[in-house]
Amino acid sequence: MSSKPRQTVRYVRASDGVQLAWAESGSGPALVKAATWLTHLEHDLESPVWQHWNRFLSDHFRYIRYDERGSGMTDWNISDLSASRRVQDLETIVDAAGLTEPFILLGMSHGATVCIDYAVRHPDRVAQMIFCGGFARGLLRRNNEEASRMYEAIISLSSYWGSDNPAFRQVFTSRFIPGGTEAQINWFNDLCLKTTSPELAGPLLRARAETDVSPLLSRVRTPTLVLHGRQDAVSPVSEGRFLATEIPGAQFVELESKNHVLLETEPAWARFQEAVLAFTGQSSAADDEAFRELSPRERETLSLLAEGLSNSEIAERLGISEKTVRNHLSHLFDKLGVWSRAQAIVFARERGFRG
Repeated sequence: MSSKPRQTVRYVRASDGVQLAWAESGSGPALVKAATWLTHLEHDLESPVWQHWNRFLSDHFRYIRYDERGSGMTDWNISDLSASRRVQDLETIVDAAGLTEPFILLGMSHGATVCIDYAVRHPDRVAQMIFCGGFARGLLRRNNEEASRMYEAIISLSSYWGSDNPAFRQVFTSRFIPGGTEAQINWFNDLCLKTTSPELAGPLLRARAETDVSPLLSRVRTPTLVLHGRQDAVSPVSEGRFLATEIPGAQFVELESKNHVLLETEPAWARFQEAVLAFTGQSSAADDEAFRELSPRERETLSLLAEGLSNSEIAERLGISEKTVRNHLSHLFDKLGVWSRAQAIVFARERGFRG
């Protein structure tokens, strides 16, 4: 398995004096991820929830991301949480990164609202937009009284953010990664403490819930790809469909997932990668150096493994014994630097391996 991407972290001062932390890693076409809830530039590199995102995006792009104001490594001493200020922060990061050519914007969750506003303000600067679990209307702007009451209760719970009892933070974790492992859930619970304060958690939650950029959607002229989990509990799939309907010419991909943040081992993550690479015109990485040492039979074996076939099914397809399949797998695991079937599948899918 490839190691974590090497990144450089820098600071830049926003026009109101807030210090914004941003990072870049990888090379290739520039892709800027609008800030999202609960990130930390350093801790996310080790995260069982975020590390595969960082690895994939750094492998294919000059990947630029930042912690939003009041979160992670960015200033927590803030007063302005307005939607307009969030767009200005994105403008500041883009300028700091020295991007002179049109770039790709990635908007996850409420990051989509920032991307939409930015793309309408700067249509010549954005080449493409990609949304995953995104929305145009915050939860308190969807005319859903039951959902609004629930969200108000969650905001009230945020006053216990710093409590030693993780049960309060579990409310957030259970909505973001309901399919997570115990290690992933525990990491997410700990992340809550590292990313913001009890005093800021509530205002941050309310600020995104009250955002509404739906009047801007018809004005978007940027090619847009909308991906959305069918059972996403944070942002319902109807919000993804709304984006794809109202943005002229937008493409829509429905993912079979209940996680707001896609996890590495679920099939939806592989589908996400395929869609992103196809949309951005990235060439297949079948010639990746990592695969050049594989023999033709090992390449066939890996291709079938990536399709989800068992050892017996691979043996039948190739007309060889299961013992021989196990030998091929052992050799290709060594060559790829992985140690399990799941890791080999993720490794192959991330790099667009087609055998």
